[in-house]
Amino acid sequence: MPDTSPNLDLPYLMPAQAQKHVTHNEALERLDALAQLVVEAFGATTPPANPGVGLIWAVTSGATGDWAGKTGKLALRVAGGWIFIAPREGWRAWGREQAQLRIWRGSSWQVLPMEQLGSLGIGTTADAVNRLAVSAEASLFSHDGAGHQMKINKAAAGQTASLLYQTNWSGRAEIGLTGNDDFSVKVSADGNTWTEALRVARATGVAAFPAGLTVAGALPYTRANLLGPVSQATGQPTGAVIERGSNANGDYVRWADGTQICSHKVTLGYTAANALLATWAFPAAFAAGSVPTVLTALNPNVWSNMPSGLSRGDGALTPANVSAGSTLIYWWARSGAVALVSGNQVEAYALATGRWF
Repeated sequence: MPDTSPNLDLPYLMPAQAQKHVTHNEALERLDALAQLVVEAFGATTPPANPGVGLIWAVTSGATGDWAGKTGKLALRVAGGWIFIAPREGWRAWGREQAQLRIWRGSSWQVLPMEQLGSLGIGTTADAVNRLAVSAEASLFSHDGAGHQMKINKAAAGQTASLLYQTNWSGRAEIGLTGNDDFSVKVSADGNTWTEALRVARATGVAAFPAGLTVAGALPYTRANLLGPVSQATGQPTGAVIERGSNANGDYVRWADGTQICSHKVTLGYTAANALLATWAFPAAFAAGSVPTVLTALNPNVWSNMPSGLSRGDGALTPANVSAGSTLIYWWARSGAVALVSGNQVEAYALATGRWF
């Protein structure tokens, strides 16, 4: 039978042993020291001058005095001297000086290994999903060398790798790769319905703003939206800069500042013995209650079935009854002797300028 126990090296009482209480007390003394092991310091090299009985130090290389040559041993102070105990693999000890729990691994006292932990909660409780949980005023990730990277990895393009910002545990903003490999920024008012504010294409780096974009509260313009439908709200442009269009009533151009110009070639036909008339409905209406300025000029190339001897200068071309939606255009013959008949025509160029709002 061995003389000591296999784990703590406690001395056994032997048959017919004299003064068994000495052996028993020595075993209790060692057990008292090693159970719930606390050392005064790790890495100790110099024995204290007046050590208290029952105190322990973890000796390291370079030790002097009574500890010389006891590298790696636990120095236990007992009445009248020292007992040196060799720690076993896996022993744990709390160091008062370092305020740290360490474990004996190989040939040294090491901080507890953190690899392969199932979960870790710092200031809070981790769970099956949030296996790392931190409750603190701030979290610091600093460099060890020149720089530092935070990496968020996902298994496939259709999965999510993102940062989620919450209010009272309800999502309000999300940044990252959400359901694809394009970088996006999304926001939500209630944590259920999400709007994509920014998307950067992974292949081209081109940034898109699906929900729109303003700069200092105003709509920015590019080649993509310079031309298109113009619009406004309370007098402020909300659409394109220039809008162009045409229909059977002519051509029109609208600007974001509210300016509108309409143009058309109008054929005037017989209406009275001394007048030719046409009604021009503008291709785009002007603002309600607005009266545009209308300018007209005869087309010198179209002068049909006019009485012989009558020249273009014998009449006056005049707009009348101008409204937001249309105008009348007259050609009046100045000579009272002229008699116009059905079939007489002239063609005029007409230009109307005003505002669409």
